[in-house]
Amino acid sequence: MPKLTHFRVPHRAWAGRSYRIHTAATVVSGLGNAGAPIATAFAVLRMGGGAAEIGWVTGARLAATVLFLLVGGALADRLPRQRVMVAANLGNALSQALLAVLVLTGQARLWQVVLLAAANGIGLAFFAPASEGMVMESVDQRHAPRAFALFRTALNSSQIVGAALGGALVAAVGPGWVLALDAAGLAAAGGLRVFLRAAAPVPRGPGPGMLVELREGWQEFRSRRWLWVVVVQYGVVNACLIAAESVLGPLVADLRLGGPRPWGLANAAMGAGLVAGGLLMVRWQPRRLLLAGTLGVLMFGLPSAVLAAGAGLPLVAAAMFASGVGGTVYGVSWMIALQQEIPAARLSRVAAYDWCGSVALAPAGTAAAAPLAGGLGLDGALWASAAVMTALSLLVLAVPEVRELVRGTPAAAPAEPKRLEPVTA
Repeated sequence: MPKLTHFRVPHRAWAGRSYRIHTAATVVSGLGNAGAPIATAFAVLRMGGGAAEIGWVTGARLAATVLFLLVGGALADRLPRQRVMVAANLGNALSQALLAVLVLTGQARLWQVVLLAAANGIGLAFFAPASEGMVMESVDQRHAPRAFALFRTALNSSQIVGAALGGALVAAVGPGWVLALDAAGLAAAGGLRVFLRAAAPVPRGPGPGMLVELREGWQEFRSRRWLWVVVVQYGVVNACLIAAESVLGPLVADLRLGGPRPWGLANAAMGAGLVAGGLLMVRWQPRRLLLAGTLGVLMFGLPSAVLAAGAGLPLVAAAMFASGVGGTVYGVSWMIALQQEIPAARLSRVAAYDWCGSVALAPAGTAAAAPLAGGLGLDGALWASAAVMTALSLLVLAVPEVRELVRGTPAAAPAEPKRLEPVTA
């Protein structure tokens, strides 16, 4: 009995009720979210679309996310994060359910898919900053590495199953049912998050409004060179990555790998890599956080290079696995750096600028994928994507703050900025 008590107390000390509920809800929604992009891409292909049409759908979702991210980050610092996440989950469940009905009944038109993809992107813009803030506020900094790594492992485990199941279901029963399952998972996740116990927002006086608070978040963001340099770098890398995996990859799968089922297995292999990276980060705590994270981003170019080389499914899956490992190494290291360096009261606003910078170029990347493939050929476009991702990941290491930011000893923060007074007419 003493041993059992000794085991449970430390567990409760860091993995509290809100952390467990949020993680469980993330797993539930992750099962559907992993299959939804595969389903959407092949739904567009079955409607007679091609690379350009897939790019429009993906670009609409990303553009909507970019446009609303800053508002979402400001609201997540003003309102209980739990309520923001629940509303976003339920809104996305509705948009995915409508898309599923249209696809299942054969009534889907491209403009409808684009519009619902944009609605899904708006939901993500409100959900993402609140979610990051929720994970960070549910555990203290002493246990953050373990908590972030296990959270990522749980999320990525669901993506393994979701991607493999999604690809198989698209091949077996069509993309509409995969989208319906995603809608159900999002609704269930929203229901779970109703029971979260979020910290109360910081009390605010009657003076400054949302615009002033966004300016404060911008000051926090731009005052740290390591922060904005990595976000700019990752923004370009992410644009190349999404173009390769959401537009060019499904085309290669349709032409050379055998369709949605093998592409789902390749995405499941990436999910397995994400889980393996999470298990690695539970035990490995690199001292130089951003150096380790950037080395992880170097793995992102492997799938594009392997697809361009005309490799078969085993080698594509291996490259996707390595990319997944690198993604979790980067993600966990980045989350720890943000929690360590950014004041909690401004964390969601900074996370919004982070997200905004990270996805701002993605719509352009997806829009450019088809013309680039037309000019360079499908393989040439993939080689170009791999080259850009690799070069930028090496270039960012030239910034001393990126190489030298150390775990557990927060860098000297800049002087607290003066609170901006509201502008009056």
